Amino acid sequence: MGEKKQQALKLGFDARLRLEFHGATISSDAGLLACRELDEVVQLTAMAPAYLQETRTGRNVQHELVPLLRQSIYSRLAGYEDNNDAAGLAMDPVMRAVVGRRALEKQAAGTNTVNRFETDTLVTPGNLKGLEGLNFEWVDHAMARTPHQRIILDMDSSESPVYGEQEGAAYNGHFECVCYHPLFCFNQFGDCEAAKLRPGNVHSAHGWREQLEPIVARYERSGLRKYFRGDAAFANPEVYQYLEGKSFRYAIRLPSNDVLQKGIRHLLTRPVGRPSKKPIIWYHDFRYQAAGWDQPRRVVAKVEWHQGELLPRVGFIVTNLSAKPVGVVHFYNKRGTAEQWIKEGKYALNWTKLSCHRFVANQVRLQLFILAYNLGNFLRRLGLPKAVKDWSLSSLQRKLIKIGGRIVCHARRIIFQLAEVAVSRDLFDAILERIDRLRLAPA
Repeated sequence: MGEKKQQALKLGFDARLRLEFHGATISSDAGLLACRELDEVVQLTAMAPAYLQETRTGRNVQHELVPLLRQSIYSRLAGYEDNNDAAGLAMDPVMRAVVGRRALEKQAAGTNTVNRFETDTLVTPGNLKGLEGLNFEWVDHAMARTPHQRIILDMDSSESPVYGEQEGAAYNGHFECVCYHPLFCFNQFGDCEAAKLRPGNVHSAHGWREQLEPIVARYERSGLRKYFRGDAAFANPEVYQYLEGKSFRYAIRLPSNDVLQKGIRHLLTRPVGRPSKKPIIWYHDFRYQAAGWDQPRRVVAKVEWHQGELLPRVGFIVTNLSAKPVGVVHFYNKRGTAEQWIKEGKYALNWTKLSCHRFVANQVRLQLFILAYNLGNFLRRLGLPKAVKDWSLSSLQRKLIKIGGRIVCHARRIIFQLAEVAVSRDLFDAILERIDRLRLAPA
C-alpha cells in the first residue's frame, strides 16, 4: 500500500508550504465508516443475496455481488453520482474498507466493472424487482428500531431532467422540460418507502396503486394507525375508496370548483375595517359529493385574507379525519416535508442524474440512489445524537461523511487517523455508541 516518493510541490505565496499527494492512503470520505458500521449492525447490504441473483458466469469474477452493491450505494451517498468516479475510488482507502476485506487488501472495482454490474447484472427483471424488495426490507429493519404508533405515507412526484436521447424521456408541460417523472412515497421519518421511474409525460398520480399496494400490505397487520397525504393530483375517487377499504385516514388536496366555492360563500366577503398586517384565516368544513363519487365526503376549507391582496387564498382538503378543521389543515401541511426530502435527494445525492440510454438502466440507477438515500437517512435519525439530530442530508454529507482521513497499516491493525473539524472525536464516538445500541432487540 506504499506509494512512490515524489518531490513536494511548492507554493509561491508562502515559501514554507509544500504539497504532497498520497491518494492511496488519504481519503476525503472517512465518515462512510460510520455508515458502514450502521449497515453491519442492522444487516442491510448483507441481506442482498436473498433478493439479488448473480448473473455473471466464469472464473474471472473478482468482485462479488455484495461488495459491488456496497460500492454503488456508498459512492452515491458520498456524492459520486457518476460511475466514472469509480476509477479513482477503487484506490480510496475508505471505499476499500467499506466495500470489504478483499478490496481493503487490494482495491475496489473499477469503472468498467461497476458499469457492467449496474447495466447488465441489475437490469434483469428479477434483480430490478429484488432491489425494490431489498429497499422494503431495509425500511422494515429501520422501522423495527423506531418506536412509533402510527404510519403516515406521503406520496408525491418530481421531475428528473434529461439531456440526451434517453428511452422514456418526454416533455412535461408542468415542469417545462424534457424529463422523467418519478413517483415517490415516504413515511413520516423520511424513509423512502418506494420510488418508481416513469416516462416524462405521464400524469402525476400515474401508477399510484401499483406503488402503494405493496407498502399497504406490509403495514396491514401491524396494528398501527395508518394515514395518507397527497396533493391535488391524487384527488381521485378510486384513491379515496382504496384508502377507506384499507382503513387509512387521509387528507388530500382538492382542486377548487364552483360548487366548493358556494360551500364557503360566507367566508369570501372581505373583512371590514383596516386590513390586518397578519393574515386573517378562517376554517370551515362541510359535506360534498362530486358527480363521480360514490358517497358524500368531508371537505375542509381554509380561507386566508392577506394585506394588499384583493382576493383571498382558498384551499380545499378532502378527508375522512375526525379532527377539527384547523387540525386537518395542520396535518395536511406537514406533507411539505416529503417535498423537502425529495429536494435532499436531488441536491445532496443528485439522484436526478439518470444518464443511461436504456430506461431500465435508469430505473436501476434510481433504485440505487434510493438505497443510498435511505442509508443516509437511517444514520441521521437512528445514529445522530440530539445535538445534531436536525442535520439535513446535505449537512450530514458535508460535515460527517466528508471527514478527511489517513490510513496507517500495521502488522495487526489498520488505523484511520481522522480530521477533527466539523465532527469531534466525542461526537463520532457518540454516533458509534448510538449505532451499537441498535444491536439490541428491535423496539
